[in-house]
Amino acid sequence: MNQKGLVHIYTGDGKGKTTAAVGLGIRACGNGMRVLLVQFLKSRNTGELEILKKLEPGFKFMRGFASGKFSWNMTPAELEEAAREAARMFGGVAEIVKSGEYELVILDELIGVVALNFLSVGTVLELIKSKPEGVELVLTGRNAPEVLVEAADYVSEIKAVKHPYERGIASRKGIEY
Repeated sequence: MNQKGLVHIYTGDGKGKTTAAVGLGIRACGNGMRVLLVQFLKSRNTGELEILKKLEPGFKFMRGFASGKFSWNMTPAELEEAAREAARMFGGVAEIVKSGEYELVILDELIGVVALNFLSVGTVLELIKSKPEGVELVLTGRNAPEVLVEAADYVSEIKAVKHPYERGIASRKGIEY
């Protein structure tokens, strides 16, 4: 598909940022586009990854280190290791994006990596500016910095109005993961 690639951001405190990005990826794959999903800061086995394996080679995914904990529960050593891995992964992903091998690249929780100061916002901006014209780029994560919002073509804020976690209901397999 030889069309101009745009930049999407899915941000906010609500549930569904990754789900929206994966849905876009499935749509793109179904239309013959090559898709790469890169998940930062995630390690839990999720239902979407199981089904996405069946879409290979048109839909590929990669994940880096994660301790199995949310960042606010990580030890300083785990945070350091996560930061090193995020920077390493990002370097490899930046090269893949620049190659144009994939027409849609989803960088899930990259905004979270920036919020944790594992990568600078300037590094992400440089990727956005240097991506080939035909690459569609999707970034997800809470609290997108204004400079990234300005650089994006689409920005969707997913707002939490109500969530079962507030009533003590834990994450449920098949729904939250």
